[in-house]
Amino acid sequence: MLKIAAVVLSLSLVGCHPVNSPDVMATVNGQSISRSDLDKAYSQNLGEGQQQVPSADEANTARLGLLHQLIDEEILLQRAAKMKLNATPEEVDAKFAEMKAPYSGQQFTQLLIEHHTSVDEVKRDLHRSLTENKLLNKEINSQITVSDADINAYFQTHKPEFHNIETQYHLAQIVVKNATSRRPEEVQKKISVLKNRVDSGEDFGALAIKFSENPQTSSSGGDMSLLSESELARTPVLFAAIAKLKPGETTDVMTFPDPVDQGGAVDYALFQLISREPAGQHDVSEPQVQQRIRAGLMNARSQLLKAAYFEMLQNQAKVENIFAEHIFKADAQ
Repeated sequence: MLKIAAVVLSLSLVGCHPVNSPDVMATVNGQSISRSDLDKAYSQNLGEGQQQVPSADEANTARLGLLHQLIDEEILLQRAAKMKLNATPEEVDAKFAEMKAPYSGQQFTQLLIEHHTSVDEVKRDLHRSLTENKLLNKEINSQITVSDADINAYFQTHKPEFHNIETQYHLAQIVVKNATSRRPEEVQKKISVLKNRVDSGEDFGALAIKFSENPQTSSSGGDMSLLSESELARTPVLFAAIAKLKPGETTDVMTFPDPVDQGGAVDYALFQLISREPAGQHDVSEPQVQQRIRAGLMNARSQLLKAAYFEMLQNQAKVENIFAEHIFKADAQ
């Protein structure tokens, strides 16, 4: 049924957009995003291993969301190319070697098979993520400064925050919700892809802004603020996972009962340990206090600038979403 729908869609697009190939799903400043690009994203994130064939509406909804992500990524990559910030082959090869190092040759080959990908595709994804990171570091992170005066001013107005009755944990999260309208395979694919992107070195906060499905934390880069040890210990599995981490490290994919859905749905999440602070009164002279304040101020400014930066680039880009136009026109007739 989906194959028939795809043929109909191809024929329809020829009539609606005679200047574009029927394989073009969208353009960004004249650069095409092809049907094969969208099909690959759909296959990797949502389309494999399903127990039943999705309806046409379900498939189109999923593809629209994925196409929006591809458009955003293309906008960032074009900006990076304009600024000559593309990752070099040497940088890609070094990152690839780092990813491959923990596995034997046979284990890595099996991993590629399980993820339905190839070495060339992995390197292509690494090139994209490294390029995006170079762009964000150049345009945003390198522009952020936090002075000693900023740190002292923050400490003086927030001194009670630095008296810890017990050890405090500063966490960030990325959540993918297993709603009843989605197949479990879809959720598992999405969180697996996000885990791979984090492990590839992509910015955790930027991924949380773009993909986390927890509205309470996604806009702040997944920041959960400080949790006391007793609060964290109420979820023993999470506490055990966090206890093994060093600041900056991320957990494996974890599952939790959905707090809203009472039908037994399970959400998937990644957690990053930003900092761990021991109990007691702390002073601004302590390196860990300065680091916490500096990181907090920089993170807040970084997330604000990233959100504004993404919006600015989107406004400047000339985007034509041909697939979206086709769906709307087909339903409106």
